[in-house]
Amino acid sequence: MAEVLVLAEHTADGEVKKVTLELLTAARRLGEPSAVWTGPGADAAQPRLAEYGAAKVYVADSPDFAGYVVAPAAELLASLVASASPAAVLIAGTTEGKEIAGRLAVKTGSGVLTDAVDVTNAGGTPVGEHANFGGAVVVHATVKTGTPIIAVRPNSVAAEPSPAAAAVEAVAFTASDAAKTAKITEHVVAEASERPELSEASIVVSGGRGTGSADGFGIIEQLADSLGAAVGASRAVVDAGWYPHAFQVGQTGKTVSPQLYMAVGISGAIQHRAGMQTSKTIVAVNKDAEAPIFEIADFGVVGDLFTVVPQLIEEIGKRKQI
Repeated sequence: MAEVLVLAEHTADGEVKKVTLELLTAARRLGEPSAVWTGPGADAAQPRLAEYGAAKVYVADSPDFAGYVVAPAAELLASLVASASPAAVLIAGTTEGKEIAGRLAVKTGSGVLTDAVDVTNAGGTPVGEHANFGGAVVVHATVKTGTPIIAVRPNSVAAEPSPAAAAVEAVAFTASDAAKTAKITEHVVAEASERPELSEASIVVSGGRGTGSADGFGIIEQLADSLGAAVGASRAVVDAGWYPHAFQVGQTGKTVSPQLYMAVGISGAIQHRAGMQTSKTIVAVNKDAEAPIFEIADFGVVGDLFTVVPQLIEEIGKRKQI
């Protein structure tokens, strides 16, 4: 079975990010997954990578990955493509990941598919699925030249365990002078929030135009805090300046796939649904019984959110005291 390289996304202290587990799951459909780990922390991460199907882990513990931007990672992958001849390379479809994918495509003379929402195997040929126009049009694409390089949108594939050996193979790596032209001069730690990170959260509470104002949106934060959830927002909310753009859920924002997604005061435009419709359980609260969000909701409440949500918060508080 041919190898499929998966560039592992992880934090500076070696914690494996959720998207890496999603990529390993998708890679199993195409061949035998091999994780590619850049920098330190691989020893602590090895059991987690093994749990989700990594047959092998290429470890390049070089300080160049922390000192310079995306070019070293692209060089490492290019060398592994040359030596391992993989069936495909899967990379997280983040801003950084898509740049690595593009650089790798140029280095290897290969085709690249970006922003894929799924990956399938068609008779040995990797196929990327893309949701265009907010999911109204689904496109299936293949690479005709070189090694298929596919950048997969985070939270679009459900991560599923499948234990494997995750045999560690050390890779000697030193970035070229060309890869060192853009240097990282400073790391700024983002202000920590007590709420979970939106793209990693198991519960997300999102508010929409129905909240009425920035002050009205505060009820969404209250509900999220009562559930220990992350806060999301619709495009209408962020465009109005009621909440920061970093919390937008949708095609032009973040894609989430939590265990529970609550859409409060959100009509359910196709642009928003494209970013959350793979959530395991969807609960909608909207005063319009004909709102499109109810078409995909598992549970729906037709009513004024300013009446429904306070009652819900009160009931959650009672349950916590039991």
